[in-house]
Amino acid sequence: MATLREVRTRIRSVASTRRITKAMEMVAASKLRRAQQRVEQVRPYARKMDEMLSHLAAGSSDEIMHPFFEIRPVKRKTLVIVTSDRGLCGSFNANILRRAMQWIQANQGTAFEIVTVGKKGNDFFKRRPYPVVRFVGDWGGVLKYDKARALVSFLTERFSTGETDEIDILYTQFFSLVKYRVNEERYLPIAKPQVGEGGSASDYIFEPNPTDIYAALMPGYATTKLVTALADSFASEHGSRMIAMGAATKNAGEMIQTLTLDYNKARQAQITKELLEVVSGAEALKG
Repeated sequence: MATLREVRTRIRSVASTRRITKAMEMVAASKLRRAQQRVEQVRPYARKMDEMLSHLAAGSSDEIMHPFFEIRPVKRKTLVIVTSDRGLCGSFNANILRRAMQWIQANQGTAFEIVTVGKKGNDFFKRRPYPVVRFVGDWGGVLKYDKARALVSFLTERFSTGETDEIDILYTQFFSLVKYRVNEERYLPIAKPQVGEGGSASDYIFEPNPTDIYAALMPGYATTKLVTALADSFASEHGSRMIAMGAATKNAGEMIQTLTLDYNKARQAQITKELLEVVSGAEALKG
């Protein structure tokens, strides 16, 4: 049985841990609010880009011609895995990495390469025999547009030059504080936009022409698609960390209560033992 000193030391240790987890929970909540606002700002822009692309397809009488739409025989695939730079966020990274391994198993018959976004994913794959062609880290849970643009340039260049034939993004899509799921999405080639029944070339006038408009629009579309995935992932990370740290704080409080009860019981037992020794000694002196 632990001594009173050992129990007191453990209570102080758990109390210190609870203060840390509580502080981390509050920090994650603050970052989550900003990340959620960023998601709410990015999504309408992404929807508008989709709308512009579909309108352009509806008004184009010719076949859509742009390298990002090119569908060719798949000789090599690329998987972009978005994880966090830091841990202590529950099952956030584990779910992503589990899904990534499922993707790898499903594509064993095809050459593939991996692009890791976040240190946790890079640490996982650098210890395994899978080709990691690029690592982008040090995000700090914040969307940084310069890093995002550099990654978009890298991915689109590899696709346009034929170094890879398909690019998939694996990230966590954010829905609410308690709801988010791992999402696998095709990044390139971009699916041809669907033309609705009401689409007509007479509704739109293109200057200079649809081909030049596609050339100007598609880089922004590719950037928006990746930025949306990153914003969703960072918001999900902060939400998962806030929940995990909240649960850790609650568990620490329950452990302190249990240890305090054990301490009081042990102290009471020690006092009772000392009283019995005093009484026994007094009785012995009388006898």
